[in-house]
Amino acid sequence: MKRSVIETILGGVVLLVAVVFFVFAYTSSDIQPVHGYTVTARFNAVDGLISGSDARIGGVRIGSVTHMEIDQEAYQAVVKMVIQSNIQLPEDTMAVISSDGLLGGKYVRLEPGNSPIKLGDGGVVQKTKDVVSLEEMLGKVIFLVADEGKARR
Repeated sequence: MKRSVIETILGGVVLLVAVVFFVFAYTSSDIQPVHGYTVTARFNAVDGLISGSDARIGGVRIGSVTHMEIDQEAYQAVVKMVIQSNIQLPEDTMAVISSDGLLGGKYVRLEPGNSPIKLGDGGVVQKTKDVVSLEEMLGKVIFLVADEGKARR
């Protein structure tokens, strides 16, 4: 009987420690939802970007992608993002799809401009740069190497 009481107490302590670690990880990570205003950007290609991906300025998360859809008329990807309300993006901000390293996920890198006019809720980021896929980059490198080899002959 004495042994089962000790095992029960030890199990409770293990569960308590697991809950403490979970709460610590959740509060110290950037997975919490962002509250703020919505902006939209249009891209020709968003390969690898998903809902929930980060929107960053200078590597710091300031928002997240909330929705993606296709514009049926222009055949472009429409990406909606929520940006923290304390970050006011200039009207001439550029949105670029970037990669978190070679095997990392994609995120939207925002490069603020100098316009005194700020984007508000429902604003549209006019300047965008599409994602360059790994396959495209490798293809270019292979063709450059092949062309250089032909030039040496």
